[in-house]
Amino acid sequence: MIITISGKAGSGKSTVAKAIAKEFKLKHYSIGDLMRKMAKERGISLLELGKKAEKDKNIDKELDKKQIELGKKEKNFVIDGRLTAFFIKKADVKIFLDCDDWIRAKRILKDKRSHEKGKNMEEITRDIGKREESEMKRYKKYYKVDYCDKKLYDMVIDTSFTTVKEVVDDIKGFVSDKNKKS
Repeated sequence: MIITISGKAGSGKSTVAKAIAKEFKLKHYSIGDLMRKMAKERGISLLELGKKAEKDKNIDKELDKKQIELGKKEKNFVIDGRLTAFFIKKADVKIFLDCDDWIRAKRILKDKRSHEKGKNMEEITRDIGKREESEMKRYKKYYKVDYCDKKLYDMVIDTSFTTVKEVVDDIKGFVSDKNKKS
């Protein structure tokens, strides 16, 4: 089974993906982790890497290629990232996690990724907005896709006021119902 989990920064993609992978005993991959690693290797922030990617499509292409290869080579995994549903079309379940902007910013502020933190909520909210604007610009330019378009997904969950366990339980129920219909 292949499960893709998409959503904006701070919506819970990686947290939920890890929990789902554990629940279903599947491998977990994170495009965000790969991008953070790439930014760290270059000694720049994620926002700076995104700005560079606007001018150098090879940055996105490298990440995209990894997703496409995973989708072709492996049959059982969970992957989180903005464009996972777009690149791994044969996924059994495609999920989008939605969340209130202010709550996403609060989560990022509390997160342990200190190199991404801002000094306050306003700064984080601004940086998230700039990063997402850069991503949307690139994705539309390169692929003519809006990853926030809910039509790409089998299931959309608002994580604003839910626990990880509640989200995982919703996904488990959805997967179970889908398997019964197959």
